[in-house]
Amino acid sequence: MLAIILVVDKHMNEGVSAQARVQQLIDAGDVSGGATEALRALGPEILRFLRSVLRDEEDAADAFSQFAENLWKGLPSFRGQSSLRTWAFRVAWNSAMNLRNDAWHRHGRRFATGEASQIAEEIRTKTVVRVARQRDELEKLREALSAEDQSLLALRLDREFSWEEIAEILSAGGEPVQALTLMKRFERLKKRLTEMVKKQAKDR
Repeated sequence: MLAIILVVDKHMNEGVSAQARVQQLIDAGDVSGGATEALRALGPEILRFLRSVLRDEEDAADAFSQFAENLWKGLPSFRGQSSLRTWAFRVAWNSAMNLRNDAWHRHGRRFATGEASQIAEEIRTKTVVRVARQRDELEKLREALSAEDQSLLALRLDREFSWEEIAEILSAGGEPVQALTLMKRFERLKKRLTEMVKKQAKDR
């Protein structure tokens, strides 16, 4: 089953209809409505992505609230150079990395204000029950990986972004990342996971 998951190479639809609705609302001057539509359309899968990267429910909740605030503020400047989904995941990645690195997280600061955070909390609480299920073997293996490798797996396998889209997302707030580099890294990661599976089987 793990081998099948690791060779998945199809691309997910980019939510064109949701992007069109958001763009219509923004063009009509309803930025609040556009942001709400974007959060409701993309929020659940972005929350799953943040959970898979951060491996902690409270951290994921904080990052998701920050993502919602940043999306709300940044949406008026969205120009459609990439899909709305790719842009939103880039905002989410930035939020996750900021949470992991910033001093406010070490001091326990929480995000609990603003309309964006309220919508984020509504989305989060509606999906929290699904997280209670037991982790499968792949999830246990992922816990041993770095945040960057976990993100690469989550974006490629779980969210099924193209390599170019993943490169754009992971380039947020840092050095540019090349799609070819990510492809090679992914191949090495698959080999590493295969070895981990073999070792896990021997240890049973």
